[in-house]
Amino acid sequence: MTPHADPGAGAAVKAADRAHVFHSWSAQGLIDPLAVAGAEGSYFWDYDGNRYLDFSSQLVNTNIGHQHPRVVAAIQDQAARLCTLAPGFAVDVRSEAARLIAERTPGDLDKIFFTNGGAEAVENAVRMARLHTGRTKVLSTYRSYHGATAAAINLTGDPRRWPSDTASAGVVHFWGPFLYRSPFHAETEQQECERALAHLEDTIAFEGPQSIAAIILETVPGTAGIMTPPPGYLAGVRELCDRHGIVFILDEVMAGFGRTGTWFAADLWDVTPDLLTFAKGVTSGYVPLGGVAISPQIAATFDQRPYPGGLTYSGHPLACAAAVATIGAMEEEGIVENAARIGADIIGPGLREIADRHPSVGEVRGIGVFWALELVRNKETRQPLVPYNAAGAANAPMGEFAAACKKSGLWPFVNMNRTHVVPPCTITEAEAKEGLALLDEALTAADAHTV
Repeated sequence: MTPHADPGAGAAVKAADRAHVFHSWSAQGLIDPLAVAGAEGSYFWDYDGNRYLDFSSQLVNTNIGHQHPRVVAAIQDQAARLCTLAPGFAVDVRSEAARLIAERTPGDLDKIFFTNGGAEAVENAVRMARLHTGRTKVLSTYRSYHGATAAAINLTGDPRRWPSDTASAGVVHFWGPFLYRSPFHAETEQQECERALAHLEDTIAFEGPQSIAAIILETVPGTAGIMTPPPGYLAGVRELCDRHGIVFILDEVMAGFGRTGTWFAADLWDVTPDLLTFAKGVTSGYVPLGGVAISPQIAATFDQRPYPGGLTYSGHPLACAAAVATIGAMEEEGIVENAARIGADIIGPGLREIADRHPSVGEVRGIGVFWALELVRNKETRQPLVPYNAAGAANAPMGEFAAACKKSGLWPFVNMNRTHVVPPCTITEAEAKEGLALLDEALTAADAHTV
C-alpha cells in the first residue's frame, strides 16, 4: 500500500464528516479533521499524498502498527466462521483470548471479564471492588486518566473530569509521585517515593480506611505525562492496601501489551494488583476490546453470588480473534522485546541528545516506546511552555510545535505542555531515527518561546 493523491475523494470524505460526525473532546466548529486514505506499519497518509510517521500510535493503541496482515486475516477468518454470539455462551476464540491474556498478566490474575474498552473495564473493576469489600470510596491520583464513562471520569484526575464531575461518586483524589514537579518538595527519587507514600497513608487515615474499597493507579500514567513511578512506590501502595483490606487496581489500558517493553508495566516493579484493567494494545485497536483480570479472592466473591454487570458485546468473537492474533504476533515476532530494545538503544538516548540541544525541553522521561518531553519556557524555573490546561491563544506555542511536526511528516501526540513519543511497538530502528530527526527539527518552533 502506497500513498497516492486523490484530492477530490478527500474533499468528499471531509464534507461527509463535517456534515454528520460529532467528534469527541472537541468544539465541533473549531476542528478540521484530516481525511485519511490509508495506513500501513508505522505510517498513515492523506488524500493529498502526504505520508505521516505515526509517533502517536493513534491514541497510543496501535501497538503492532497499522494493518498487520496476521491480525487482518484473523478478523476476516472469524467473520466468515462466526461473527457474533452472546457473552453467555462458551466460544472457542473467547476462551483462547482469555487464556492467552491470563498467561501474561502478573501473578495469579487468571480470570478475565471482557468489556468493549478501557473505560468500561475501569467501571467494572470499581464495581467488583465495591461489592467485594462492601465499601464505597475509591482513591485515585490527580494526574491520571481512567476513561469518560460515569465512574471512570470521576476517577480521572486531569481537567477532562471537570465538566462531568458530580462530586458525589465516592472518589477521593491524592497526589502521586512526580519528581520533576514534586508536590512534596522532594529532591531525590527516594524522597519522592517516601513522601508520596506518607501522603497516601495520611489520606487513607483521614478518609477512614474502613470506608475505602479501592485505590486505582495507572501503573505508568499515560496521557497525564508518562511519569514512571520511583522504585518502591507501587510495592508501598500494595502494602498499604494489604494492611487496610483495600483492593489495589492497576489501570494498564495504555501501558499494557508491550508499550513499556514488557507485557504489562507491573512486571517492571514485580507487583501484582488485585484487579488489572486492559484494552488498547490487546487488539492494537483493530476491533474494540477491553477487560479486567481478576484475582482468585475477588473472583470467589461471585462464585455463588451473581455478578451484577455485563455487556451485549462482552468478549465479541471478532474482537477476541483480533486479540488472539495480536498476542500471537507479539510473541512470535518479538514485538515486546523490540519495544524494549528500541526504547533503551534508540529513543531514550536520542531524546536525551535532543534535550541537550533545545532550551524548550525541560525533562525526558519514559521507558520502552512510552516517552514524554516536558516542554518549558525556562529550564531553570521549569515554567511550562503553556499554562496548565491552556486553550486558544495561550496554547499557541504548542500549536505551532504540532504544526511544525505535521508539516515535516511526523504525527505527534501533544497534551498540555508535553509531546509524547509513543510510536508502535513494531517501529524499526531506521523509523525511530527518522522520527527523532523530524522531532528535533520541529522543536525549534518551541524554542522560539523560551526565555
